[in-house]
Amino acid sequence: MTNAAPSYLQRQPNLPLIDGNWEPIDATDLVEIPLLGQVAAGLPMEACLDDATVHVPAKLVRRNTYALRVRGDSMIDSNIFDGDVIIIERYESAENGETAVVLINNQEVTLKKLFIEKSGVRLQPANDSMPPIYLKNEDVQVLGLVMGVMRNPPQVA
Repeated sequence: MTNAAPSYLQRQPNLPLIDGNWEPIDATDLVEIPLLGQVAAGLPMEACLDDATVHVPAKLVRRNTYALRVRGDSMIDSNIFDGDVIIIERYESAENGETAVVLINNQEVTLKKLFIEKSGVRLQPANDSMPPIYLKNEDVQVLGLVMGVMRNPPQVA
């Protein structure tokens, strides 16, 4: 998407983000949530926390919601690009195929589609040029699920 206007994409039940419609952000209907740092959409990166906030459409916010800035291009086929802000709802588990933020070996975080397989967990990029990551179940902890994506989020003074 090349539109420079602030916009968002909300996850719809049983539909991938790619099937959604981008909506303009209404500056009168924003709430503030923590922007906890960055998440890798590529090779996993070390988890680190920021002390910042971001304003997001109120309809994307539930009880345990936070935001992360995406770094990398492993999720472009799911409409998630480098620099986007993703809205995350805290969950400890994910269904097969859901886009999740996961902690690997208690130190690195990444954003991938999660699949449970006989041999463990497959973290699948949404980019055909990148290979999946295979891990043992005990090496992966789900931190949350993507509820929405913001492109060019509004800047707050």
